[in-house]
This record gives sequence, C-alpha cells and structure tokens, in this order.
Amino acid sequence: MCNAQEIPECDPQAALFLDLDGTLIEIAARPDRVRVPAGLPALLDDLSREREGALAVVSGRALADIDRLLAPWRGAAAGLHGGERRRADATLDLAFDERAARSLVRLRPRLAALAAGMPGVFVEDKGGALAVHYRTAPAREGALRAAARALSAEFAPALQFGEGKMAFEFRPPFASKGTAIAAFLAEPPFRGKKPIFVGDDLTDEDGFAEVNRRGGLAIRVGALGGSAARFVLPSVAAALSWLAAGRGG
Repeated sequence: MCNAQEIPECDPQAALFLDLDGTLIEIAARPDRVRVPAGLPALLDDLSREREGALAVVSGRALADIDRLLAPWRGAAAGLHGGERRRADATLDLAFDERAARSLVRLRPRLAALAAGMPGVFVEDKGGALAVHYRTAPAREGALRAAARALSAEFAPALQFGEGKMAFEFRPPFASKGTAIAAFLAEPPFRGKKPIFVGDDLTDEDGFAEVNRRGGLAIRVGALGGSAARFVLPSVAAALSWLAAGRGG
C-alpha cells in the first residue's frame, strides 16, 4: 500500500480521468443533496486546459446531472458508467441497448415496491440505469441485498448488477468505467497519453484495472483494501489538494 506522500505528482502530460461522488465531492445522504466544493469547476478548467482537453469526468451519474453539478465546466465526460459519453470535441456517443431499456421499464415498479416496504431505502432513477440506496437505512442492507440479488438473477443478462457504497445498481451490461476510459484513450486529445484515474468505489475498479493495464496511475480515495488501485488518498479533501498541487501556474 502506498500513502499520499508517495503518490507521484499529477503529471500535466497525462490523461486525467476523475470519478465524481466520493472523489471530487463528498457523498451525501441522497445524491441530490451533495455540495460541490467552491472552485471545483475552475480547477477542472485549469487541469483540462494544461492537458489540452485530456481530462474527463467518469461517473455513475447521468451526463445531465454531471453538467448541472459542475457548471459552468462542460468538458469530456462519461455518464452512467460509460453508457453515455461526451468526447472532448463535444460530440456524443450514446449507446443504446433495447433489451436493457425494456428490462428497466419492467424493473422500475419492482424496485419502487421494494423500497416502499423498507423505510429509508429509495430508488434513484437515472433514466438509463436504476440505483437503490440504503445509506439512511443501513440495517436494511441484508434484506435489501438478498432481494436485489434475486432481481439481478431474474433480469440477467439484460441488465448488469453492481454494488457501490451503500447502494445497488442495475444498468446495461456494456457499461463500465473501464470501457469508457478505453474509448477516450482511443481518441484525441487522450490518445498516446499515460492515463491517471482517481476513484473511490467498487464501481471504479474496472477503471483502475484498465489504467493499470496501460501502465498508468490508479488512485483510490479512502480505504485501499482489496482494490486494484496502487495508490491511496485518504479523503476527498486530500484528492482535491493533490489535484490542485498539480495545477499549472
């Protein structure tokens, strides 16, 4: 395990990929209650400019939600774990899986009924994915996990089931942060650059693995145990400080 002091500087020649919740902003009880740190959009602008645009936010949130939170910044980004992607030139790559879309339509009322029977549990409808959160009802984890896994078996392979921090998610099977990062790296201005990915959750592990495969730098925010990331930053504040220290003058 490597501590924060051993992490190399944030190389301005590298392609920089950044998760959002738990990495750049603190996780809140509900996704719509997060607070964006003052100066974060300007920091992203600076980091992107010095890399000639080779910076992308890679998040489980929808692109529209990313843009709402980070306005006026509007650079390259992947939403829904890569299910929707905006390139550096602002063109869109919007994958669509008809079978997954039909399955989400059928799953919505099932998850709503499940959450209604568990006070404190709620469903986040991202359009192209559905997440069930239990951060305000941790005692429900066991029962919710069993129910969610049963649904995942029923809806597989049309939907991919994933676990995150106090949440379960159902999304199209093609979507992952690793594939999103790989797609960016095949395009300018990312092509040919060493990748750096900073994330914090189980949903970021595919991204860490992709970056490691390319000889890049995988950094996990928070506890490192069991992660494919090789470096750790202890908190969101530490991650922002590390990024700011690497900002050009």
